Amino acid sequence: MPIRDVSPTDVGPRRAEVFAWVLYDWANSAYSTILITILYQYLTTQVFDAKDWWGSTLYAWCIGTSMMTAAVLSPPLGAMADVNRSKRRWLTLLVGGGAGGSMLLGLLPTDWVFAILLLFTLVSLCFELSLGIYNAFLPEITTEQTVNRVSAWGFGAGYLGGGLALILALLIEVLGKQWGWGDEAFRLRMGIFLMGLWWGGFSLPTLLILRDRGQTGSRQRFFQAAQSAMQDIAHTLQNIRHYRMLAFFLVGFLFYNEGVQTVLNQASTFATKELQFTTGELVGVILMIQFLALPGSLLVGWLADRFGQKSTLMGCLAIWVGLLGSAWFVHTKWQFWVLGALAAMVMGGTQSVSRAVMGLLTPERHTGQFFGFFNFSGKATSFMGSFVFGGILRLTGSARPAILSLLVFFLIGWAITALVNVQEGRRQALLENHNRS
Repeated sequence: MPIRDVSPTDVGPRRAEVFAWVLYDWANSAYSTILITILYQYLTTQVFDAKDWWGSTLYAWCIGTSMMTAAVLSPPLGAMADVNRSKRRWLTLLVGGGAGGSMLLGLLPTDWVFAILLLFTLVSLCFELSLGIYNAFLPEITTEQTVNRVSAWGFGAGYLGGGLALILALLIEVLGKQWGWGDEAFRLRMGIFLMGLWWGGFSLPTLLILRDRGQTGSRQRFFQAAQSAMQDIAHTLQNIRHYRMLAFFLVGFLFYNEGVQTVLNQASTFATKELQFTTGELVGVILMIQFLALPGSLLVGWLADRFGQKSTLMGCLAIWVGLLGSAWFVHTKWQFWVLGALAAMVMGGTQSVSRAVMGLLTPERHTGQFFGFFNFSGKATSFMGSFVFGGILRLTGSARPAILSLLVFFLIGWAITALVNVQEGRRQALLENHNRS
């Protein structure tokens, strides 16, 4: 029997929490869009010389460093959040660090190169860590019938919010130039400041409304909670055979998500260095992708309800393989626009259905820890993609070999994910919940 359509208003008594949860996708997506446009432009044309490849290379390496660090910290951070039922507290800390750091980044003088790179890396780290904590709320506010659509609505809202934030940043650049509002470096810095303001401001309902589920008992101090978290992780790893489907999924996700994340982070480098896109043209492509990704996310959520999460995910990965193979032959701007439009239709959907599958495979009392592993899986090889991309870019002066190299990660992830039985994985998660009750 097909599952009926579900919107954020159709989730029963948890309606306010679902809206608050979806709103964080809206809030943090300002970072995602302004990162690959305004912030990239600022680093590569103002902090570093536009003719020097060091700006693009260090941009990639800073992202790689934050991803590598987030991959290591996510599982213990999630487990600590489970121990004290403190996901909201951790999310507040990370939002404060990321949004506040973004605003500070916009205020630093352009010649403070080391401070800019360090703060950029820390902001990126807060963003990456916050996603693991945020995603861990999903199984607590949804059911098997609503998880696909709520996850899709989150990504859809994120793409819309990120697009609108980018439009405002672009208006600061364009209108500020007409009005004589400072030099280009100042206007770009104000766009970065806006990124932090948007991120922090729209996160407030999320931080005020969401609540952790379950009983905390006596709250543990930081080091005691950290010790309990590591023991819990060790116990989980020792008993990984009880979560075989989840383990297969995490390994498959580790590989294919490496390709997705590197494409998202480095698409602007390919466009500017290979096809000579101007800032205005690049922003146009990004906006097109943002607004096409909204219906794309909802479409994939609908398909997951009709044909199952796994079948939908495998279809998305097949499209990615075709897109990456085609990227080698892109030599004109209009071809890049077409490729971007096609990628937009599966970009958010791939991430949305992956998050929904993870929610179904996760035991309720371990949401923080298991979504920490999900975040680890999503970042553990993504830092390699960014570092390899930056290294190949420096050695060859071309982004094409780096783009093509990502194809192997999609293929490996596709093959491993094919082994996942979602129904069996759900049974294993429910059995764990029953055994612990």
